[in-house]
Amino acid sequence: MTHRVDDMPLPVWLPESGSGPGIVLIQEIFGLDGYLRGVAEKLAALGYVVAVPELFHRFQPGWVGEHDEAGIAKSMEVVGNLDFPLAVQDVVASVQYLRGLPEVTGGVGVLGFCLGGTLAYSAAVASDPDTAVSFYGSGVPDQIGTLDQVSCPILFHFGTEDSFITGYQKVVDAVAAHEGAEIHLEPAGHAFLNHLGPWYDEEAAGRAWDLTAAFLARTLPA
Repeated sequence: MTHRVDDMPLPVWLPESGSGPGIVLIQEIFGLDGYLRGVAEKLAALGYVVAVPELFHRFQPGWVGEHDEAGIAKSMEVVGNLDFPLAVQDVVASVQYLRGLPEVTGGVGVLGFCLGGTLAYSAAVASDPDTAVSFYGSGVPDQIGTLDQVSCPILFHFGTEDSFITGYQKVVDAVAAHEGAEIHLEPAGHAFLNHLGPWYDEEAAGRAWDLTAAFLARTLPA
């Protein structure tokens, strides 16, 4: 079922029970592809009401990118049009929208991958989700000085072999000094959870997903 927030499409998945806490799931550069739909379904199966804001709606509505070399290059080109502060506002507006839905009982968290990992962190800095999970956000290390502005529990995931992100140690250090923040490192490359992408690592993905599900069960119980 697709809702709308202003002009932005917001597809929503309901758990079998029809209600539960909310999660705003934030895309990679590939848009609402088969991988992200699969994650939405897994989160709904855990008992969450899941919403995916269409972040490229202003300039490339309905964008879905392929995961081969050409598709990655095209997706990088598309994401170059993104106004990052506006995208943060879109995520925050989605959190507020979910809070107003009758199906949402309990809090609302944010969870994102890559581009979405950076946006999940930025939304936690800019607003008040009830929990946050950030997977390998390349913009996170340079912004981690704002961690003291995050008031909710937050979990970061990074791959230690990630060629796109060199500064994850900054996040490790900041997390050690911030109550409520956790970090999990996998000996894997970038986007290791995405089974459609070239960097998928099945073992790392399994461990990181199990940790995420346990973190959500603690901080946003369904």
